[in-house]
Amino acid sequence: MKVCLVSSTGGHLIELKKIIPAVKQYEFFFVTEQSEMSNELKDEFKVYYLVQQERKNIHIAKNLLINIFKSFNILIKEAPDVIISTGAGAVFPLCLFGKILGKKIIYVESFAKVNSPSLTGKLVYKFADEFYIQWESLKSFYPKAKYRGSLY
Repeated sequence: MKVCLVSSTGGHLIELKKIIPAVKQYEFFFVTEQSEMSNELKDEFKVYYLVQQERKNIHIAKNLLINIFKSFNILIKEAPDVIISTGAGAVFPLCLFGKILGKKIIYVESFAKVNSPSLTGKLVYKFADEFYIQWESLKSFYPKAKYRGSLY
């Protein structure tokens, strides 16, 4: 089995790295946004980089198109069986294309989201095969989600 671990950089990537022990027996790779923090991953793991998708960036449409093409190419090249994501931003196209291509989608809502859902979480919840929350308070937003505690 091949696993794709996908997230934006920062706290989402820190959370995603906590999932490594659960997938280390499988072939896996990362997809994340290019940043100083994520550049360190390439020393130890196979990594693909997306363009940072910031809502305030004037190039948001251009970056979204770039990430759509990159995501599709990564999925075709690597053909993962499972995609695990902690969000946000640039990961949505990869999750959506993965679902269209028949991949299992597992999403873990951000630890930072205690009282309200994230935009990416709300979108991916509609088609995720498994959806996990790290706070029981989110159950009202995601009734079918599974609560298993926090990644921390």
